[in-house]
Amino acid sequence: MFPKKLTDQVSVSEQIKEADLARLAAQGFKSIVCNRPDGEGADQPLFAEIAASAQVAGLAARYVPVIAGKVTNEDAESFRSALESLPKPILAYCRTGTRSTTLWALTEVGKRPEAEILQIAKAAGFDVSGVMSRVADKGAIDTDHPAATHDIVIVGGGAAGAAVAASLLRRKRDLDIAIIEPADTHYYQPGWTMVGGGIFKKEQTAKKMSAVLPRRVTWIKAAVAGFEPAANCVVIEGCRTIRYQYLVVCPGIKLNWDGVAGLSDTLGKNGVTSNYRYDLAPYTWDLVRSLRSGRALFTQPPMPIKCAGAPQKAMYLSADHWLRKGRLKDIDVAFYNAGGVLFGVSEYVPAPMEYVKRYDATLNFSHNLTAVDGPARKAWFKKTSPDGTSETIETSFDMMHVCPPQSAPDFVRASPLADAAGFVDVDPGTLRHKAYPNIFGLGDAANTPNAKTAAAARKQAPVVAENILHAKGLSVSQCAYDGYGSCPLTVERGKIVLAEFCYGGKVSPSFPSYVIDGMRPSRTAWVLKERILPPVYWKAMLKGREWMARPKVMA
Repeated sequence: MFPKKLTDQVSVSEQIKEADLARLAAQGFKSIVCNRPDGEGADQPLFAEIAASAQVAGLAARYVPVIAGKVTNEDAESFRSALESLPKPILAYCRTGTRSTTLWALTEVGKRPEAEILQIAKAAGFDVSGVMSRVADKGAIDTDHPAATHDIVIVGGGAAGAAVAASLLRRKRDLDIAIIEPADTHYYQPGWTMVGGGIFKKEQTAKKMSAVLPRRVTWIKAAVAGFEPAANCVVIEGCRTIRYQYLVVCPGIKLNWDGVAGLSDTLGKNGVTSNYRYDLAPYTWDLVRSLRSGRALFTQPPMPIKCAGAPQKAMYLSADHWLRKGRLKDIDVAFYNAGGVLFGVSEYVPAPMEYVKRYDATLNFSHNLTAVDGPARKAWFKKTSPDGTSETIETSFDMMHVCPPQSAPDFVRASPLADAAGFVDVDPGTLRHKAYPNIFGLGDAANTPNAKTAAAARKQAPVVAENILHAKGLSVSQCAYDGYGSCPLTVERGKIVLAEFCYGGKVSPSFPSYVIDGMRPSRTAWVLKERILPPVYWKAMLKGREWMARPKVMA
């Protein structure tokens, strides 16, 4: 993290971490302003964590969150107020520094010539020409003069986006593909359960984005602000547009940490953790190892969420450790699920239920976490009865693993591409948008009624690749996705129940039962999860090698 100076009083930077605050104070900064909303990234510290470290370092801190690419005049006024009231010099930060620079530019309109604002931003490495054009045109987005044009544009460089790009290039090497992705790091998120269980180190689940994306892809390192499908344009931060012939939308899902009152203030401390964040999964393991008695809670919010089995996987691996160490008799394990069943495919329920009994875990269905008081070690749940009535349940804890509520990303939810629930509205088979035939969607942001897992994205990516080439007249085949998803339920260290299913909850095993019986805990399935699937992810799925994932041709 290197601050970039705009003026003597204001500098900007990419995301800062708690460890940076003492150094920033030593460099002479007096205040920090956060322009990044909580929950944008899986490796992002929450503002409450930054603010606490800033206070220790003697820095003032202000939260002025702005949705990427959606900087409004009201946001600029809030930023101006922060600049005027805080001690100087000030460091403002967001994911990349672009939003903070944009806010600064808007506060300078009328005080400096436009050319000077543009030059100062350019010298710091930021292009705010689109913002200046928006000001001149009174808010209009310029789709007639795109910053770039590409044949195929992919929004999102995660599992789905990188896999689609690789599958396309495996089929036709000379395609002009761009991926819009603001993050520097690509994460193997299925590994975070294993980090929280003490099996993997977190570093095993992360690689530089530049090393993961296909070499022949143009990487546009920016956040998406919205879509203009009538003009075949994607709007990125700075009010710039990228034109496409075909668009693939797969930016993942939003983790809403603020959806539970008090959660953001206590994450990573007071015994509250989550394997849904890269930097917190090791804290899960620290808590598990250190807990010798007390009450351990594991929560699951309403659907949809990514990897619906992950909340209970955390419970099983934790309880297994306590059982092996002889501590389980002194630990009360409880699972609070906002839903009404342990697992959505009934055939896979009996095996984990045996482990629920083994660990003497209490199952609480229709309990949705609404608030947390970390210092007091208390949590509150909304319990809904079958007749629709509800009541608030209070309980204490010594350790709590939380799965946050989740939703489609804001820029998708507010776009013409979204369905009523905010997800990309695609045909569940072809993954083609229902209203815009040159747009496709997959992964966690799509509204397909399947489990939101990396295994699903692995099967979806070749379907999208094949169907784009079919739409371009480069393939005779049109393919269909059958809803395949997989959830390896880590019921104990060394054994997994390999749940595999398609649309409608139809059981869909990949292996004969004599190799892996998905209905029973299996050592072979554990070896698959621990040793085989990570290299399959990095070296096959993200390289366009479709091992056991060839798309099915439509009849």
